[in-house]
Amino acid sequence: MSAAAVEHPCDGEPESLLAMADRLTEQNPGCRVEIIGGVITGAPPPDGRHASALTTLMILFLAAGLHGEETCVLQGVGLWLPGGPEDYAIPDLAIVDADFDEHLTANNCYDPAVFRLVLEVTSSNYNNDLRNKVAAYSEAKIPVYMIIDRRHGRVHVLTEPMGGGYESHQVYAPGQTVTLPESIGAPVTLDVDALIKAGRPRA
Repeated sequence: MSAAAVEHPCDGEPESLLAMADRLTEQNPGCRVEIIGGVITGAPPPDGRHASALTTLMILFLAAGLHGEETCVLQGVGLWLPGGPEDYAIPDLAIVDADFDEHLTANNCYDPAVFRLVLEVTSSNYNNDLRNKVAAYSEAKIPVYMIIDRRHGRVHVLTEPMGGGYESHQVYAPGQTVTLPESIGAPVTLDVDALIKAGRPRA
């Protein structure tokens, strides 16, 4: 599913974007519905290799001690975005401050200030991850945005948010390693080849 016009009842007050998003979520179990830049988008349930890439990363982040007293590693947690009055995203994976429970804002989403890293694994809607979310996450001042680009076989690491994008945008290919900023909570070095292989569909 992709961004599209949504029908809503004509009688009474116009349906809010949040109400529409909630209705779409109920009508399409397993789909990830978000509001980015005032536009509702939806993504179908991810495939198994998408989940495999996330599991590979989870194992590495947990081994680095990132799920403990200082930080937590979370899947599919809501991130409230400042780009619009009802904007929110649901990144595939996030590293957040351990006290994130104290920063619940609205619609089961959390204040962007508690997010140290957000990560997306691309699917059919890869342009959303590579373009729209770059702007949205930078406006939210997310310090590290990481993308596993399964379509092009690369890993992107964006740091130093500056409003409409990131000052630093590093792209890594198989055969290289990625060292993430220690601001995420611990030193982590990742093998790009292993990440791309984990997400690549089997022949």
